[in-house]
Amino acid sequence: MAKRKDSKTKTKTVKKTALKSKKASKAKDVPAVADKKNKDEAEDKEKSKTEQRIEDNLILISQEANKKARWYVVHVYSGHEKKVAEALRQRTETLHLLDKILRVFIPTQDKIQIRRGQRRTVSEKIFPGYILVEMEMTDNAWLAIRTTEGVTGFVGMSSRPTPLPKSEVEAIMKYAEQSDTQYKADFVDGEAVRITDGPFNDFLGTVDNIDEERGKVSVLINIFGRETPVELDFLQVKKV
Repeated sequence: MAKRKDSKTKTKTVKKTALKSKKASKAKDVPAVADKKNKDEAEDKEKSKTEQRIEDNLILISQEANKKARWYVVHVYSGHEKKVAEALRQRTETLHLLDKILRVFIPTQDKIQIRRGQRRTVSEKIFPGYILVEMEMTDNAWLAIRTTEGVTGFVGMSSRPTPLPKSEVEAIMKYAEQSDTQYKADFVDGEAVRITDGPFNDFLGTVDNIDEERGKVSVLINIFGRETPVELDFLQVKKV
C-alpha cells in the first residue's frame, strides 16, 4: 500500500511540475506574441501609408480599356507635376479623349527629413520634372498633352515619342512601392554645423560624409588640435 501511495504522489508531482512548466512557457511566449503583433501592426500601417501615397500619385483619367495604350515619359516644369496631371485630366474630358489618355503616374517615395532638429516625413519625387502618361499615341492625344500648360515635351530620341518598355514601367512602380522610408539630409558636404546632443554637444564642425540610408552624418570636429570625425544622427546636428 505504501508503495502504491508513493507512486500516486510521484505521479501528481510530475503532473504539477509539467503544468507549471507549461504555464511558464506560455508566459514566456506572451511578450514574443505581443512583439510580433506590434511589428505586424507597424508593417500594416506602413504598407497602408505607402498604398495611399501610390493611390494619390496614380491619377486615373479614364476607365476605358485600350490594348494599344503604352506608357510615355512627359517632361514638365519641376514642381508642377500634380498641377499638370490635373490639367491633363480636365483637357482629356473636354477634348473627348478618354479612350486615348488613361492614367498619369508621378513616382514618389517617402523620406524622413530632419530640419531644425525636427523629424518629419516628406513625399519626394523620384524623377522631378517628369510624369508618366499611359496613352495611345495618336495625333490628337499627342497634341492634347503637348499643349497642356506646364508641359515642355515628350521624352524620346525621334520626332515621335518612344514608349517605355514594360519592364521599365514595372521596375519604376515597384521602386515607388517600397515602404522602407529613407532619410533626407538637409545639409551638404563641407557645410558648417553645430552638434546639439551627445558628448560633443555645442561643438562646431564641418560635414565630412552623409549616409542618408542610415540617417547618419560624419562631422569633423577639432579635438586636441586635430580634426577628428565623429558619427552622429541627423537629429544631433544643426546648420550654423
